[in-house]
Amino acid sequence: MDTRAVILDRAAELLAASPSGDVSTRAVCEAAGVGQPVLYRLFGDKDGLLAAVVDKVWAEYLDMKRAATPSPDPLDDLRRGWDSHTAFALSHPHAYRLLFGSSLTATPAAAAEAMGLLTGIMDRLAAQGRLRVPPADAARFVMAANSGLALGLILRPQSYPDPSASTAARDAALRAVLVDADGPAPEEAAGVAATTLRAHLGTSDAFTPGEAALLDEWLERVQRRRPTTRPSEGA
Repeated sequence: MDTRAVILDRAAELLAASPSGDVSTRAVCEAAGVGQPVLYRLFGDKDGLLAAVVDKVWAEYLDMKRAATPSPDPLDDLRRGWDSHTAFALSHPHAYRLLFGSSLTATPAAAAEAMGLLTGIMDRLAAQGRLRVPPADAARFVMAANSGLALGLILRPQSYPDPSASTAARDAALRAVLVDADGPAPEEAAGVAATTLRAHLGTSDAFTPGEAALLDEWLERVQRRRPTTRPSEGA
């Protein structure tokens, strides 16, 4: 095992065992049997080390996500994704807090990949006409809700005595981005249709690249337009 891997292993072990969720570079170097100049040469600074540790810890979770076979219903994948995300957070609270609840100057790559995997599920829902907002917006909203709930469970567990809190938050977040079972409201119909068409545009060979780009621009305008409702009679 090379020196970098040894340092990461020891740092991950110390982080998991830390009562406060913090580790010192001195302790990591002592555990790995290296001098601090070696650590700084490989990772730049403490934030660089911690970002690499977060990526290491998250690698197992992301490997599982990458290897998962999509189910026929992307909504099932979305629900399972929320639940597995919350379970991972509770199993690895310090690494989770570093990724979603700290101000590391070095950004772990895991954050971008986790968002990309979630956006992929939203793309599938959009292609089925089941998303009321653009996939990227839906992914950001759901990730914020999921990570906020998970951080609450980690940092303020006494505020969530009901074990079903995660399920309730999940269902509320999904209702905010998904089309109702009986179809979109009239004021949402154009935006939902635009979202669905944009999801299919990249796989269609019916348009030239220029035509596709222009159509995508038009659909985005429809998609981003705020729904309006008619004033009630007599108002």
